[in-house]
Amino acid sequence: MDDQNEEGQVPRQHASAIESLLFVAGRPLERGELRKLLMVNEQQLTDALEVLAQDLGQQKRGIRLQLLGEQIQLVTAPENARYVAALLGLPMTARLTSAALETLSVVAYRQPLTRSHIEAIRGVNSDRALMSLLQHGLVAEVGRAPTVGRPALFATTAEFLQQFGLTTLEELPGVTISRPAEEQSAIQDAGTLPETP
Repeated sequence: MDDQNEEGQVPRQHASAIESLLFVAGRPLERGELRKLLMVNEQQLTDALEVLAQDLGQQKRGIRLQLLGEQIQLVTAPENARYVAALLGLPMTARLTSAALETLSVVAYRQPLTRSHIEAIRGVNSDRALMSLLQHGLVAEVGRAPTVGRPALFATTAEFLQQFGLTTLEELPGVTISRPAEEQSAIQDAGTLPETP
């Protein structure tokens, strides 16, 4: 029984240590850095991160654990954004055009992708929208595509997660694409047309 209690305490101890390390670092830490500092394997780190994220969320604490790729950091709880903005003298909202929001959606769900892929999906030039997202820090260049010309690849940033109150990209809502009602009824009608002699 004591062995089981001790085993249950190990992830909690590691979770506490991770919280301290992230607090002191004041920057995102890589998973590899944390594994090395804690002297744990990947599974033990994952278990400890789950415990920490769960504790912070359930206890309604003012901070959350944010995971983006290999980076892990502490961020403020989204429900406290107005207080943090007031302290730092930041505007509460930044206006994005509908084109920028559409482009951001494409990047968020299809990342990483090139500007030409964004434009192929949207069907219009996306230079201005992409530039706006880069300036707001919601999207960043994350590498180069292994194709002719080596075009830049874009993906969302940790700032994107913070602004939208997400801790991981897995929290993005699921998307189902449905056809407009007129198109759907036209398809159904086409299936019931009488054969011509």
